[in-house]
Amino acid sequence: MTPVLEADGLVKAWGGVRAVDQVSIRVEAGRMLALIGPNGAGKSTCFNLLNGELAPDAGRVVMLGTEVTGWPPRRIRRLGVGRTFQITEVFGSMTVRENVQAALIAARRESFRLFGRADRRHMDDANALLDRIGLGEQAGRAAGELAYGDVKRLELAIAIANRPKLLLMDEPTAGMAPAERAGLMQLVSALVRETGMGVLFTEHDMDAVFGHADRLMVLHRGRVLAEGRPDEVRTDPRVREVYLGGATPPDGRDKTR
Repeated sequence: MTPVLEADGLVKAWGGVRAVDQVSIRVEAGRMLALIGPNGAGKSTCFNLLNGELAPDAGRVVMLGTEVTGWPPRRIRRLGVGRTFQITEVFGSMTVRENVQAALIAARRESFRLFGRADRRHMDDANALLDRIGLGEQAGRAAGELAYGDVKRLELAIAIANRPKLLLMDEPTAGMAPAERAGLMQLVSALVRETGMGVLFTEHDMDAVFGHADRLMVLHRGRVLAEGRPDEVRTDPRVREVYLGGATPPDGRDKTR
């Protein structure tokens, strides 16, 4: 499979403590990799090394065949990388459609072109994208009036406006109700199948992780504790000891969430 993300030997230390210690990650096109682990495992630091919020002390990051080590987030996005955040970032005073139009304008680098009204540009494309994620009927509403689950869907639409080949998702279902979490992750999985993009996501909800990730990577104290298919990771005794807890029940289902 073609890799859309390859990180090799990432290291980041804070005051002599290695928050990330020799972590290597590979995400393939058309696949979803979940980065999980207990609090303090180094997930956020590792994620921020990949998306450009932090520069590694050692190691390298290659996205879509280009080395991006040390690049700022904006430059990484322009390469063809989408990003969602744990805390949603949308313009509440703008309509749902205008949020997506703004993302499309930025993706096509038209932000400073002085022609036409911004609210009329790429309207058809914005409507099509909103229909795809289930927000078409709310296109004219102010984003600040949306229910939280719909805000998360809108953020996803903004992230994929530039048709990314790699999508980075930081806690995509944080704060959502169970039904909303399931719906969002089903949507992401469908988009992966349709577009062939690769996805790296961090997540605490184990239903989302084991139900949708093709592979899992477990961090513990800054190092990779385990990596593999969901069934392999679920039954790994080291993972159950430090993160999932308990022994796997006889029916193979995790009842410790």
